Amino acid sequence: MLMKCEGAPDARFPAIFLMGPTASGKTALACALADAFALDLISVDSALVYRGLDIGAAKPDAATLARHPHALLDIRDPSAPYSAAMFREDALAEMARITAARRVPLLVGGTGLYFRALQKGLSDLPEADPSVRARIASEAQRQGWPALHARLTRSDPQAAARIRVNDAQRIQRALEVIELGGRPLSEQQRGIPARLPYRVLKLALIPADRNVLRERIARRFDAMLAAGFLDEVRRLRARGDLHPELPALRAVGYRQAWQHLGGETDAREFRERAIFATNQLAKRQLTWLRGEVDARAVDPDRDDPFDLAARAIELFLGTSRNL
Repeated sequence: MLMKCEGAPDARFPAIFLMGPTASGKTALACALADAFALDLISVDSALVYRGLDIGAAKPDAATLARHPHALLDIRDPSAPYSAAMFREDALAEMARITAARRVPLLVGGTGLYFRALQKGLSDLPEADPSVRARIASEAQRQGWPALHARLTRSDPQAAARIRVNDAQRIQRALEVIELGGRPLSEQQRGIPARLPYRVLKLALIPADRNVLRERIARRFDAMLAAGFLDEVRRLRARGDLHPELPALRAVGYRQAWQHLGGETDAREFRERAIFATNQLAKRQLTWLRGEVDARAVDPDRDDPFDLAARAIELFLGTSRNL
């Protein structure tokens, strides 16, 4: 049971992070843990916030969500941007609601930027400006993102060194912040951020055998195709108000499907590109997770992830699981 505390949540309140690469089994484990403990789930996923991104984003199905609701799913239209700062604000509100109900928030997902923003806070950067973003996107269409990355290198070498040359979303945001703030992004990020007012148990699903994860990613993508993923993207394209530079449609799988339906690739190349991009995402997620030195690592393929996670939670909360 949670300790009683007046006012806003503070370090006496516990929270659990369940992190892992795509296709590592996070959702199934989170739901099993929610059956065993007084936990409420919050999604930490930059694609699952969008309505209509269901099959390709591996959104939990209706039966799963009926039994285990996830906060921060389907909270934005694909035409609207959603940032780490917005996530932090929304997540803190959900965490406060959960702790007020004398339960424990379990935050589950693979978006490392969101986890970092939540735990470590964010600098006070300028808010997004749709007109500036649209102009930068238009310039990228004419010149290519590598050219805009070169511009960022001239403006802010320190920020450019942290951003991959084809990372459109981060290049766009960096150039936008520089223009709106009048100073390099790296300089604007030096403010002291607010820390998360919770004590946190971090659980990280880290497969030791990358080949097993690659095989799972390929099987899952084929299952997505069989479930109607391309029809889902056709519906998004048919709206007429969406374009591939939107954050929602830069999500892995959706970008490649959009290109395929636009005639840029055949079916075989589309599948290969989407699976390759998903594997690259998993690689980046694993690199980030290995840097989380205070996380308890669990191999979902060699260990019993539920038992190991449940034992860690029992020690963290000082309570026993439901039998």
